[in-house]
Amino acid sequence: MKFDASVLNNTEKIIFALRALYMKSGYSRYTMSRFEEYDLYSRNKEFLVSDGVITFTDTNGMLMALKPDVTLSIIRNCIDEEEHLRKLCYNESVYRISKRTGSFKEIMQTGLECMGKINASCLTEVISLAGASLGMLSDSFILEVSDMDILLAFLDEMTDSDEVKRSIIKCAGERNIHEITEICIRERIPENKCRAFKDLLAVSGKADKVLPQLQELCRGDRLRTRFDLIRSIIGGLKDPEIRSRIEIDFSLIGDVSYYNGIVFRGFIDGIPDRVLSGGQYDRLMEKMGKKSNAVGFAVYLDELERIELPDVEV
Repeated sequence: MKFDASVLNNTEKIIFALRALYMKSGYSRYTMSRFEEYDLYSRNKEFLVSDGVITFTDTNGMLMALKPDVTLSIIRNCIDEEEHLRKLCYNESVYRISKRTGSFKEIMQTGLECMGKINASCLTEVISLAGASLGMLSDSFILEVSDMDILLAFLDEMTDSDEVKRSIIKCAGERNIHEITEICIRERIPENKCRAFKDLLAVSGKADKVLPQLQELCRGDRLRTRFDLIRSIIGGLKDPEIRSRIEIDFSLIGDVSYYNGIVFRGFIDGIPDRVLSGGQYDRLMEKMGKKSNAVGFAVYLDELERIELPDVEV
């Protein structure tokens, strides 16, 4: 029997098109249960997009939860193969509190995870697929990219206090330059170190234009290595349209307990919130007893309800 794609709405067509995009790049489809032990989420609440979790007691007395996140489930259930590369894609329902309604909602989420021996080539591929995913959703999109390791390298030069670092990171995410200055004065952080960090936050815009500014700030072996990686990733993007949509923004910050290295988020015209989010999460892997590295992203399909989606071929 021939499949009739005309019976699908545009969101369903996009789900199939995204899956085809990922599988064409060698990602295998991964399916999972609708629920996990609640303990998995209670121990990683900061990693979740939404605080709310729907729970129930299983017949054996175990407290279970309808999954509010896909990545945690994949990490928990996948074999740890640090010397190999495992490429997975998914489209799964998650259950979380909607930002718009404030009530629980079943949300279809699609994305990919790459686990194992992550190198520059792998990161370039993931960034490219993130850009291609946004391109399917809209002709007008932006993919913002940052590097947590560069940010933390600057912070390490400023203070040894984890508490102070967390405060500065919070301000950086809010682009609260005034409060960063106040913290530096209060903690007696040298003025040149404070100024260097604020200069880093000022590096914002189209990647090709601001990379020279970033290069000037990345001095020393540690920072030069990270800069070379970003330049390699962006330079390795084969699609000029995707490359032209990459913006560097160091106010893009993930939780340092989970994320490291490259982090990114995607926006499309007509929706104020991010519709795609991802990055490297080696620290989360380590926290969950895994030795592999990992990078991935998710497309938040519930956000797409606000706009008229393009018609895509399936």
